[in-house]
Parts: sequence; C-alpha cells; structure tokens
Amino acid sequence: MEIKQFRYSSDNLGYLIYGKESAVVIDGGAVEDILSFIKSRHLKIKYVVNTHSHPDHTVGNQAILDGSDAEYIHRKKLINHKVLKIEGKEIHIYHTPGHTDDSISFYLGNMLITGDTLFNGKVGRCFSGDLLGFLKSIKMLIAFPGDTIIYAGHDYVKEYLEVAKDIEPDNSDIDKFLEKYDPGHVYSTLSEELKMNPTLRFNDKKMISILQKRGLPVKTEFDRWQSLFTIVFS
Repeated sequence: MEIKQFRYSSDNLGYLIYGKESAVVIDGGAVEDILSFIKSRHLKIKYVVNTHSHPDHTVGNQAILDGSDAEYIHRKKLINHKVLKIEGKEIHIYHTPGHTDDSISFYLGNMLITGDTLFNGKVGRCFSGDLLGFLKSIKMLIAFPGDTIIYAGHDYVKEYLEVAKDIEPDNSDIDKFLEKYDPGHVYSTLSEELKMNPTLRFNDKKMISILQKRGLPVKTEFDRWQSLFTIVFS
C-alpha cells in the first residue's frame, strides 16, 4: 500500500491510500487531481472517508462519488468496525476526539493520517470543548513508534513552528525540520514532533520549566496540557 498526498484550498491536505487495483480517498477535496491520478494508474476507488465532519474536509465527497463507483463510509461505522480493508491489507481506525467529537485517525504500516487532531508542529484547536478527551487522544497517538510518519489535515508548518520557536527560541530541532520542510510533501515523524511540537511535550522537563516561568499551572498533566493551550492558541 502507498499513500499520496493532495493539496487543495491553499493549505488543506487530502490523501489517497492505494494498491495495485484499489484506492481509499481520505478528505478528498482535490477532486480533479485525485480522479486524474486514479485514471492514470488504472485504479478503482473503493471507499470515500473523512477524518472529521468539518466541511473543508468533506467538500469533495459527492464529486468523488459521482466520478467513481466508490462507497462512502461514515465515521461512526468506521469507529465501530475499527478496520478498513483494501486488497487484503488493514487500515486501522482510531477514534481521536478533541478537535471534534467525531475525529478519527487512520493507521497503515508506519503512516498515520491524523486530520486536524495532530498537525506538524502543533495539535488542532479543541472545537469539541473536551480538553480532557483531547489529551487522551493525543496520549494514544504519541504512544506510536517514533518512526511513525504523521500526515496532517493542513499545512500549517511555518505558522505553527514560528509559535514553537517563540516559546522555545533555542530549540535547534525546529530549525532542522524547517530546513527540510517541503510544501509539496508535508510530513514529520513522531520522534520529530516529540522534539519540536510544544503541545506534545506536556511532560517534558524543559517545557514544564518554560510554563513555570510564565506563571502557568504545572502541577498535574492536565494542568500542563491546559497551560500549553493557553500559550499556543492565545
């Protein structure tokens, strides 16, 4: 199985998971590019799915369905079944509420498509209002192996790492990542995120010290999580 990334609406990122014959479209807003790629590879779209219900991620669903024989599978069904199969391979489904209540992530091989739950450089905004549930989702995701490739729902890399650099000016890992950043293929590894992404480092001693110097609560893990939200989304 392979993954191809498609950019649309300036910073949205959608994905195609495909094998020799079949494909799964995830957040397929780049309709023309996806259908053109499918045609060039003589593939058949089997499923159309989304990471969450926000319209900038679902905008291409109907056009993809109209231009193929694909089946749309709702997130509730994916959450219940936990697995999506294509050409004998399993795409694992993880319910990752926080950004929205219906957010899900897709895991295949060492690749993790996280939608707006986890970006490259920061976590998403908590539109669900459930910060504790969001923390649980993030803790689940950061438990994956360090070489896991993070494919997010938007390219906010420069904006978010500017925030990270403001918080931690001496973090050389941020600079290293920006040097290799390619807007034509946006990704990071989990190990990179754990070095440069402030919102994942709620248990990191240096980050805790930074929060303390800003006079923010650090007593519990949830305190530190809330404090990080205070500074990165202010």
